[in-house]
Amino acid sequence: MIELDETDRTILRALVQDATQSAGALGRKLGLSQPATWRRIRRLETAGVIKGRRLRLNAEALGFGVTVFLGVKLARKGQVSLEDFERAVSAIPEVQMVEHVLGLYDYRLRVVARDLSDFERVLRRRIMTLPGAGEVEANVLLSEERLPGPIG
Repeated sequence: MIELDETDRTILRALVQDATQSAGALGRKLGLSQPATWRRIRRLETAGVIKGRRLRLNAEALGFGVTVFLGVKLARKGQVSLEDFERAVSAIPEVQMVEHVLGLYDYRLRVVARDLSDFERVLRRRIMTLPGAGEVEANVLLSEERLPGPIG
């Protein structure tokens, strides 16, 4: 585990808010030089504290007005490998996230669709036909607020 000082935490909080900031712009806000800020960011990346930077798309603006979280229980554990299921479900474009979880269901999926009838099509024709797919539970997303995780 890497030792974080207050400057590191400030950099992380700033990047969580806007990961597109340059090291120079961020350094100016913090009273650091561009090279010093870049070295700190690079150190955080090398240590695995910063795992990457992602582009977040607005699914609704792209025509996907429905987001559904699916709990999926595998029907025949042991007969279908987890890797086979994960590979097959990851190939479905509407599936944005695949999480292997512990609990009532084996997997939690985040699925986007244009509307509820489109979601039904994805569920029936793509997800329920996957190797090992069994019982599912759907939860439709009503609203979402992204909160940053804890920063030491």
